[in-house]
Amino acid sequence: MINIIKKITPNFMLNTYHYSISLLSAIYNMFPSRKIKIIGVTGTKGKSTTTEIINAILEEAGYKTALSNTIRYKVGNESTPNKYKMSMPGRFFVQNLISKAVKANCDYLVLEMTSQGVLNYRHKWIELDALVFTNLSPEHIEAHGSYENYRNAKLELAKLVSRSSKRPRTIVANEDDIESDKFLAFDAENKVKFGIKNNIDTPLLGEFNKYNVSAAFTLCTTLGISEEVARKAISNFKEVLGRVQFIDIGQDFKVVVDYAHTTDSLKKLYDAFPNTRKICVLGGTGGGRDRNKRNEMGKIADQYCGEIILTNEDPYDEDPDVIVNDVASGITLKKPKIIMDRKMAITEAIKSAKTNDVILITGKGTDPYIMGPNGSKISWSDAEISREILLNTNRV
Repeated sequence: MINIIKKITPNFMLNTYHYSISLLSAIYNMFPSRKIKIIGVTGTKGKSTTTEIINAILEEAGYKTALSNTIRYKVGNESTPNKYKMSMPGRFFVQNLISKAVKANCDYLVLEMTSQGVLNYRHKWIELDALVFTNLSPEHIEAHGSYENYRNAKLELAKLVSRSSKRPRTIVANEDDIESDKFLAFDAENKVKFGIKNNIDTPLLGEFNKYNVSAAFTLCTTLGISEEVARKAISNFKEVLGRVQFIDIGQDFKVVVDYAHTTDSLKKLYDAFPNTRKICVLGGTGGGRDRNKRNEMGKIADQYCGEIILTNEDPYDEDPDVIVNDVASGITLKKPKIIMDRKMAITEAIKSAKTNDVILITGKGTDPYIMGPNGSKISWSDAEISREILLNTNRV
């Protein structure tokens, strides 16, 4: 019903609604962002991991923190899983969270900020102290209409920093991304670049995580935290749930759960496990969005994976068979197995694994539901299901 209402309601009315909710929320909470230091993190990939690393460094430095990302919400020592399937939920959520952080006497709030949040005006009335830009690649084109619109929605967050009443204002941007100069063009006292050349030791795998670590390190040291403290926090930071998360009960092969759901993130994840036979469990993109990526994701799996298992992910109102067949259309060198039941697909991967293989289960990360038609949803956890199957199939 909600989706039907959205489709028949003129855009100007929806925009007015979202704007009004944002304003009312800020007023109700007495503009709480003015009373706490807020670090925003935006980009296409790496946002959640970067927020978690920033949070870890701030805590190592002795600060009390709040955190909001795709994975969880945290105020002080209280942490709650994010079950909204939104990084920036609406209906007063963001402003309420900022208010809770203020009341808990937190020094910093680290906030994952998205283009969809910008479309719905959830970024409004947030006074940012700093913004980190991780990277940009085409995503959510259906929602924005074009890549340029998607990029411009992200740039609204840099504009938010430039208009902030706080001082000093900081923008940290990935110098290896072609869009970085557009973010750094906005007014701020501190405008700093980071990149892959920053050599910071980390136990996290993959080149993409080197960027995430570099972003967090650069931001925190710019804010005045010592390099020694930042390096200590990074060296102790082992993993982020749902992001290259290892599921290990003693089996002689690896099982990894990851959120990779774009062509670039899928390729970079596979690159992180060279010279290893990979059993790849993947769906496509969520139903009704980013259809152009599906064939390319199939091509990437075809290139990197020893065995490919295609399965259901988040079809929403689209036929899941169509989604999987779109991915399969890019696979020409191998014959993929199509197992629409996601639990059975993971079971097949685990049963077929040999010593030293790596099973890469992608697309959902910590997503708590498989989303179906008409707003239906099934409770889900790739990590818990994988652990359960490993135990039940006695693969230790």
